[in-house]
Amino acid sequence: MTLALFSYAAAGFALVLLGAPGLLYRIGLLSIPSAFAVVRWGVYVGFAAAGFSLLAGSLAYRRGERLKAAMAGACVLVLLIAVSIPIRWSAAARSAPALHDVTTDLENPPTFIAVVPLRADAPNSLERPAQLIEQQRSGYPDLAPITLPVMPADVFDRALAVAQELGWVIATADKSAGRIEATTASRWFGLEDDIVVRLTAWGSGTRVDVRSVSRVGDNDMGTNARRIRAYLAALQN
Repeated sequence: MTLALFSYAAAGFALVLLGAPGLLYRIGLLSIPSAFAVVRWGVYVGFAAAGFSLLAGSLAYRRGERLKAAMAGACVLVLLIAVSIPIRWSAAARSAPALHDVTTDLENPPTFIAVVPLRADAPNSLERPAQLIEQQRSGYPDLAPITLPVMPADVFDRALAVAQELGWVIATADKSAGRIEATTASRWFGLEDDIVVRLTAWGSGTRVDVRSVSRVGDNDMGTNARRIRAYLAALQN
């Protein structure tokens, strides 16, 4: 096998290692730790394959084989793009607080009702240990409820529409109670998170609280906090 063919075979193997774990987790053949371990090996193989491809491309260029050199360059580019995705995830995990349950109300977080049966087999509980309060205060000091200058009944339809615009799957929308519960899933692994929006009469306006909780994993890489910020910003706009 020539160096070029070997580099292409290694590149294909790396792409399989990087792409397959999401599907294998979804169908129950891999656990999350195992899937992430396979992705990590995919990164290692991807860098090695990129090195071989770069070497093969350099040799082809010196021999005047421009097409082979261009193919090797394209292979390197694809591999670097592919491995950059899990590398960014890893960086996000290291920089984010080790939380999977985030809320705008630390003292009286919104509670779930409709999604509770959907979480029957979820590794993560909906119970919030006392230490979560200080962890969130330290990690996300900016998260807080917003107050809108209209009553809950007038806010509700807009609050529901924003949730739907963000792609959330609505589990319940109770206008009389000022409660919206929904779920959403990540694109690659299909990791599910649950969200509850609570509207409370607040003087002459409405206080909006949001809670977002991952079903799996101790570190959501900041996903739940970003989701809450995006929702509240869209609602205010």
